[in-house]
Order: sequence, then C-alpha cells, then structure tokens
Amino acid sequence: MTYFSLVRHGETDWNKAGRIQGSTDIPLNELGRVQARETGEKLARHSWDLIVSSPLGRAMETAAIIAEQIGHPTPATHSGIRERNYGDAEGLTGAELESRYPGHADVPGRESRDEVMDRVLNAMHEIASDYPGKHILLVAHGGVIRAALQGAAPGQYLHERIANGSVHTFFHSDTGLSLVRFNDELDVETDDPTLPDWEDQNPLEHREHEGN
Repeated sequence: MTYFSLVRHGETDWNKAGRIQGSTDIPLNELGRVQARETGEKLARHSWDLIVSSPLGRAMETAAIIAEQIGHPTPATHSGIRERNYGDAEGLTGAELESRYPGHADVPGRESRDEVMDRVLNAMHEIASDYPGKHILLVAHGGVIRAALQGAAPGQYLHERIANGSVHTFFHSDTGLSLVRFNDELDVETDDPTLPDWEDQNPLEHREHEGN
C-alpha cells in the first residue's frame, strides 16, 4: 500500500485575478511562496520518502520550497500530474469566458474531465508501482486533486473547496485509489476562506460544476 498526499501549489497572480491557468506556466506570487513555506513546515512533522511535482513552474517552485523545509533533495517531476489543459479558455476571466463561449459552448482544445482523471490515476498507479509501500508527496493542481477525488470517491466533494497549499491524502492498493482524508489538517495560516477557491479562481471549472 502506497500513501499519497496531494498538495495544491501556492497562489499565483492569475489565481488571484480569477484567470484560467491550466497548462499556462504562471509563477507563484509572494503569497504563494509564503503558503508553500507554511505547508512545508507542517509537512516536516511527518516522514516522507519522495516528492514528485507537476512539471509546471508554480508546482515545481512549491515543491522545491517544501523539499527545503522537509530536508529532501530536488523533487522529481511527472507529466501525468500536470494541470488540466483548458485549451482556448486559458488566460480568460469569467466575463471573458462567457463572452467568447457563452453557456456551455464547447471550448476548442479543452481536455475532458474523463481524460484528466484517466491521466492522473494512471500516473499515480505508475508511481505507486515504482515505490510500493512509500509515503509520497505529489505537488500538483486543483484539477489534478479533483480528478483523484473523483477516482477515489466518485460523486463526493464536487463542490468542496480546494485551497492553495491544501493537502489531501489517499492510499493506493491492488484495488485502486482510496481517499484517506480530504483537506488534511495542515491548512496554511495565510489561507483566507473569503478568498476565491479553486473553482472560483477557474471560471470554466465553476461553470462545469454549476451544471452538475
């Protein structure tokens, strides 16, 4: 049995502005770096065998800050835990999205939820097979965590908040992925529940969830 704790990267300026990021490589802002350090300090209370990051810069910087806090070498990367590709919607605010693609209009180039879930679950299975019985930190994105949740606990946590710097724990066994704890009690001190959550930072995800 392999344990995974999935960490969402720290805040970026596009998160703050409510712009859709997806595969666009936007760096952490100063608050995001503080969130990463605070999460790393709390994760340092536990023992970890490996850190694996999405290859996108905001996740890699978060992972590097956490690795320094817990005394680990430079994290590995895995393309399977990169953020969902939102195609032509990337860079848009909610108002811009609605203007260009009103209602539930198709967005060219967007990766489907099923495609994301298959990619993320396959990546976690591959990592678990390579490191059986280990405790692994995966530093990734809101869409990746949502995909893992839907693989492990279908239909649950659809509208629950996935904050920057939050931690969510799963275990992987021969029967697949199971959720241990949503929003592990490692909430960063700079996390303000009045700030936009992942779906509100990402207008396309918010619109899709409103349709559920």
